[in-house]
Amino acid sequence: MPDAAPLPLDPRAIRLDAEAGSRDDAIRQCGETLLAVGAIDEAYIATMIERERSISTYVGEGVAIPHGTLAGKDAVHHDAISVLRFPGGVDWDGEPVVLCVGIAARDDGHVRLLSELAQILLDPERAKALRETADAAEVFRLLQPAADE
Repeated sequence: MPDAAPLPLDPRAIRLDAEAGSRDDAIRQCGETLLAVGAIDEAYIATMIERERSISTYVGEGVAIPHGTLAGKDAVHHDAISVLRFPGGVDWDGEPVVLCVGIAARDDGHVRLLSELAQILLDPERAKALRETADAAEVFRLLQPAADE
């Protein structure tokens, strides 16, 4: 299997002390973080909320991966992720979410990003560390593809 590429994470897209009053507020903050690093146009944020209203992006273990709909692809400038940690938790349709990984991708880039994130989050130790860390450098380390040992 070829080596996986590092996830497209700008250091400015990591916020580890976020607070949100609702699921939609958390999604909006993920989108605003992607906007701040130049990955998307503001219109993409509305498609992230639209996606959530049609199908939940909650993936379990306190993690959600909000991303836009197909209609939002034109509002994406380049593939990117944002990582927001909500230490106080956010009610996500009855599930507590402490970690949101927002995704913006052109074409079918979201498939690769979702696949790589799934591999990381399926590792219970890495997923737990991501939910709990308050160190941006640790987030970078945890989101790198696992090296064959």
